[in-house]
Amino acid sequence: MAATVAPIADDAVNERDLRLGWTHAALARWRELGAPHAAGRVSRLDRGWSTVMVSMDEPLLRMRNIGADVAVGDFVVVTDDGEKVQEVLPRRSAFVRRASFEGNRAEAHTIAANIDVVMLLHALTSPPNQRRLERELVLAWDSGARPVVVLTKTDLVDDPGPAVASLQDVAPGVDVRVASGITGEGVEALRQYADGNATIALLGASGVGKSTLLNSLVGHQRQVTAVVREGDQRGRHTTTASELVRLPGNGWLIDTPGVRAVSLWSSGRGIERAFADVFELMDHCRFRDCKHEQEPECAVSAAIEAGALDPKRLESMKRLVAEEAVLEEEQRAQEKAQDRRGVRKVRPKP
Repeated sequence: MAATVAPIADDAVNERDLRLGWTHAALARWRELGAPHAAGRVSRLDRGWSTVMVSMDEPLLRMRNIGADVAVGDFVVVTDDGEKVQEVLPRRSAFVRRASFEGNRAEAHTIAANIDVVMLLHALTSPPNQRRLERELVLAWDSGARPVVVLTKTDLVDDPGPAVASLQDVAPGVDVRVASGITGEGVEALRQYADGNATIALLGASGVGKSTLLNSLVGHQRQVTAVVREGDQRGRHTTTASELVRLPGNGWLIDTPGVRAVSLWSSGRGIERAFADVFELMDHCRFRDCKHEQEPECAVSAAIEAGALDPKRLESMKRLVAEEAVLEEEQRAQEKAQDRRGVRKVRPKP
């Protein structure tokens, strides 16, 4: 169940504080740069300011991240004067979505970097939202991290079974857990995903109990919590900035503000992995270019007719594929425009 994190050789122990969760790629680039002391991990972002942990035993550095695409969880090198981020070291993974600002539809927004497990939080006090989870799983698989679905507020429902089964139906091959930040049920099992000094990111809409669960995972009141409305169980944003938090024993947790809109970014194999059950059926269609509508010997249509596949799942996959195609066209258009102006920004890659 725990995240699989490749061990770092013992000869690196005296070079960097590995308790920060340093990755192989970041360490390799750090050495190429001459192993500067002023290098660490971004623990918090606040409106253009980065807080950087150089080690567990040294004061935090606070600087401007001018011109740098920085996310919480990044490993960075700081300028000699300590004023700003000089370089973002290679990412092992990154949870990226489209920027929420309408004028920047073709711009990426990196929510968290160098994560091993993405926990997708849904509250048991609301009806299961399969379509939102499908979108989240596409982003999670594309991030390079391992997705885990967590149903919160189990203390407020009599039987979480139906909700668990509903979300399991659209999360093939993904762990689905239940937990309560109030009673502590399921919390220790979630904490084990950080074994091996791994990094967990919590993502979910406002009101799903993210801050309460974080407090339980950390073992003390780290985040302020707020009540949710009686009518629709929606809550206010109680997390105002992304932050990297140390877990008891080992490992890290990245808390993020509530994500209301789950907007896709360019997908690698995210859609294929999130809809693995549909793609498995597609492999058995008679025609490779089958649209799964009226074609003969269509395995997908046959599964729908037999009740083995919900037709809404096929429709959802098609919508996400179409949405991604439009987004990729927007990105190509913006890149061409930037090339003409000579201003395209080079971004760190996972």
